[in-house]
Amino acid sequence: MNTKAEELAQKQLDAYNAQNLEAFLECYSDDVTVMEFPSNAVMYQGIEEMKERYGKMFRENPDNHAELLSRIIKENVAIDHEHVTGRANGRESFAVAMYEIQGDKINKVWFVV
Repeated sequence: MNTKAEELAQKQLDAYNAQNLEAFLECYSDDVTVMEFPSNAVMYQGIEEMKERYGKMFRENPDNHAELLSRIIKENVAIDHEHVTGRANGRESFAVAMYEIQGDKINKVWFVV
């Protein structure tokens, strides 16, 4: 049985890969906080800032794609390891993102830096 954390992590990943900004944002709370790990330094906060950032990224990187390499679920947290390709600058990267779910939305995100 899928947990809410697993469901939302997959839904936002699918929307990200489809470059579907509306579906992507539906997964996040209005007051989402995106931070660096392990410092907890806030990168940005709020759905409007997320909309602006990801809207721009999707426009500038139409071939952007994140392949899920592994996922760990622990209660209301999903941790994804991804291989990101298709950036306009040609760079590939490996990313680790942690998503904390509150209610039925992702409320906090950490990117391991």
